[in-house]
Amino acid sequence: MSEPFRPYEKLVEITVLGKKFNVPERNSLLRCFQFMSPETIPYGRFCWNQDCQYCRVTCQLPDDDEPREMLACKFIVMPGMEISELSQELKWCLRAKLPQDQDATVPR
Repeated sequence: MSEPFRPYEKLVEITVLGKKFNVPERNSLLRCFQFMSPETIPYGRFCWNQDCQYCRVTCQLPDDDEPREMLACKFIVMPGMEISELSQELKWCLRAKLPQDQDATVPR
């Protein structure tokens, strides 16, 4: 069985819906979500190649003035990034890791 993560030497801190997490550097944001929740993300409806759009997030990067939408499967994690919005699929898969007041309805 091959390791699902790209090689990394350290963990970097990101914020997801106000909660801080340490995730492996040099990996896609979706792969970092898998690191955070290995019991749910692999079973989500993600295609991992940008076709499905189920991994869409809104994120504030440290050097940007405005938040931007991006696909978690395509963006490499950056230290200090703050994710302020998640797709319903991601909310559902990460529901046990995130603050309880988040709307994590079952995706359709």
